Amino acid sequence: MTITQANSDFDQIDHKTSRQICDAVGERLQQNMRAEASLSPRLQQLVDEMRRREQDRR
Repeated sequence: MTITQANSDFDQIDHKTSRQICDAVGERLQQNMRAEASLSPRLQQLVDEMRRREQDRR
């Protein structure tokens, strides 16, 4: 087994774990974004889109 193959084995995670990681990162970003007093219009638009997609997914 080469180093590349070994790293590849460790890089593989199942869908459920991947989803949990994404959800946790998203929650942390939302918490941090709420703390920001003002966002640029473009960044606010992207945050709003992220929230809309999150609601649609549920």
